[in-house]
Amino acid sequence: MNKKDTVYVAMSGGVDSSVAAALLVEQGYIVKGFMLKLWSCQTENACCPPEALEQAYRVAAILGISFQVIDARDLFKKEIVDEFINGYRSGITPYPCFFCNQRIKWGVILDQLAQTSHEKIATGHYARIRNEGNYFVLQRAVDFDKDQSYALAGLEQALLVRTIFPLGNFVKKQVREMARKFSLPVAEKSDSQDLCFIGEEGYREFLKREAPESFNPGLIRLVDGTIIGAHEGLANYTIGQRKGLGAGFKEPIFVVDKDIVKNEIIAGYKNELGRDQFTAVLKNWTPALTLIPGISCKVKTRYKSGFADASIESVDGKKVVVRLKQAQRDITPGQIAVFYQNDDVLGSAVIESTSKHGDMK
Repeated sequence: MNKKDTVYVAMSGGVDSSVAAALLVEQGYIVKGFMLKLWSCQTENACCPPEALEQAYRVAAILGISFQVIDARDLFKKEIVDEFINGYRSGITPYPCFFCNQRIKWGVILDQLAQTSHEKIATGHYARIRNEGNYFVLQRAVDFDKDQSYALAGLEQALLVRTIFPLGNFVKKQVREMARKFSLPVAEKSDSQDLCFIGEEGYREFLKREAPESFNPGLIRLVDGTIIGAHEGLANYTIGQRKGLGAGFKEPIFVVDKDIVKNEIIAGYKNELGRDQFTAVLKNWTPALTLIPGISCKVKTRYKSGFADASIESVDGKKVVVRLKQAQRDITPGQIAVFYQNDDVLGSAVIESTSKHGDMK
């Protein structure tokens, strides 16, 4: 990439995006900052409250770059928030950040700003991209603790080719040191963790207002069919959860499954928890590797989960069946499965259903 090319940097007013912009300026790119204004259930979105906007302007001024705010509230509400709500209505547990990165953060900017192939987008995400000539490979960041490749695994080739991750080869400690070196006022700012459109009330209170039907009461049954109590809505429970199932059992019991049709929680003992097989709808796959049955890989089934040894057992169009070497206790429909070989992201898929090997739903 020519160092005189234009790079649009997503700036949140935080330390990571600010340092990303500073590094690109230092490297000689024409840098232009932007912030997306997104829909929120509160007056201000957690991604762009007034103080974050002010900090982003301050950083842009220090770096001598332009900065603008783009209103993406309507698209964000339709593509991300409404789908999040509908997911819980249908009994699944969605992961909205995966789709937001692809459809909103990259989609809006490449549509509205970086419209030529010489204009790129950069963010403060911790990930790397390797150029193989004919294709690009998304990779884990050097800082495994901060790695965000899981949330970025939906970025296809057309997006990767126009993306820069300036922080991918640094650890967080180095990034804060660079922020001090660049005299950025956000050097000590803490990281944001929560879903940006929900805010302090939490997702349960948000859903009670936006999708009250997801809190319709129903029965709790053991795996053998025995009724042991009642629940106050499927949205209150996740696979592997122990809390809220009652007491007085000889051993702790956990949420093993959800029966969406009957609006029931299926509970079981620890030895009944866990699935070693799941079906998923493919969203993305690296062009370098033909997707055929028998491929061995590592897979993450949640953002915070570890890596599990797996193999692709069957491929039917966009649908794949994945078998795990060891059962995992919290594989959940609606979440994202991201496939890896070493540090390379092979692809991603939305988990559709789970089972024990030999008993596929």
